Parts: sequence; C-alpha cells; structure tokens
Amino acid sequence: MRVLELWRYPVKSLQGERLAEAAIDALGVAGDRRWAIFDRDTGLGLTARRVPELLFGSARLRDDGGVDVVLPDGTVTSDDDVLSGWLDRRVELRAATEQGDVAPTYEAPADEEVPDPTEWLQWEGAPGPFHDSPRIRLSLVSTGTLGTWDRRRFRANVVLDGAGEDQLRGQEADLGSVRLRFGVPIARCVMTTRPQPGGIPRDTSVLKTIHRERDGLLAVRAAVLEAGTVRTGDELTPV
Repeated sequence: MRVLELWRYPVKSLQGERLAEAAIDALGVAGDRRWAIFDRDTGLGLTARRVPELLFGSARLRDDGGVDVVLPDGTVTSDDDVLSGWLDRRVELRAATEQGDVAPTYEAPADEEVPDPTEWLQWEGAPGPFHDSPRIRLSLVSTGTLGTWDRRRFRANVVLDGAGEDQLRGQEADLGSVRLRFGVPIARCVMTTRPQPGGIPRDTSVLKTIHRERDGLLAVRAAVLEAGTVRTGDELTPV
C-alpha cells in the first residue's frame, strides 16, 4: 500500500488541509487537532456529532504557527466573537497544551446508530492534542476498505492506495521515515453520516453499514515509534 493522500485537521471537527508531505511525531501529524472550539457557557468541547455546522468551516495553519478558521461565507478569522456569531452560541477557540494536563469533555449520542439523537452523553477525550482518544495519534484507511464511500467522511490522516490495513493490528511498519505500531481499528460515530461541503450529503446508511458489516469499526490507529516525514507516494512496509 502507498500513500495516496495526507491530511491535517488543525481544528477539531472542521475541514482540514491536504498535504504533499507531513512531519509526524509522537503526537501525530504536526498541527493536527491542535485547536478546538469550546462552548463558553458549558465548558464542553464542540464536535460535529453535536454541532454539524462545524463541518462547513475549515482550518489552516498560519506561517506564524497560529491557525485561521475559514467560515462558509469565506470570512477568515480566529476571533471568538466572530466564531460565536457563526455558531450562534458563545464559543472560544482554544489551543491544546503540550503537557496535556486536562482531558476535555465532549458530547456524543447515547446511541450512535440513531439518525436524529435526542439523548446525549458526555465523554472524555485525549489530553494534549484534541484527538478522541490518547491511543489515536495517527489514523490510516485504505481505498480498498472505503470502496465507494467518500474518504472525507472518515477524516483519516493517511489515505492508502490498496487494501489490507485491518491485518496490521499489533504489527510495526515503516511509512516514509516514520515507524508506526498499529493498534485496534477505530470505532465510528454519527459524524460519518453528516453532510459536508463538496456535495457530500447526509447519509445514515454509512454508519448502519459499518455496524452491520464491520462491527462498527473502520480505519486503523497507529502509535508513532520513530518521528519523521511522510510524503505522498511513500510505501507502507511492515517490519
């Protein structure tokens, strides 16, 4: 399998940036999930599980190390008041701390398979960069697994051309100059069904099919054993 696409998502649940190459360390792709939008009244981190509008904004890193949010109308901002106006609630854009002392809290449906959930539960994400789990630092999925599904529904950092990532659990592999150890597959949530820019419609059959045919799991997580650089076209080589 070779790298077909590389993606970085600077702000959790917003659209990201497609890269030709990516620096990767123990925390994942440099700049990935390093910011998130928080509700100032509840203190909860926002995701597109609860606030689907987030998927219609995008984020990009600035040369100075900061981040810009591009709203659906083209406005470029990092101002909390502007973001609050967009989402119609009091929010703030927060950067992750390198120490990761505090794990943020988010909301998810009590039943991920319910198309329009009314019951929500709180859950704790990862400390440090705003990944869903501290065990997910890099996510990979292959075109063989995706089939006809649009890969943007699954927000993987690495899209591989080929098939076979499900068999890598527990193994180590080199990707570019990075060494990875593969863990368990990733449990999927209602976000996979959400509409997105570029003609991706709401489709509740996506999650139903994943639960029916794949026990709710799609794509794999990997820990970074040796930092380095990955480029489009690099081959994944088990060791």
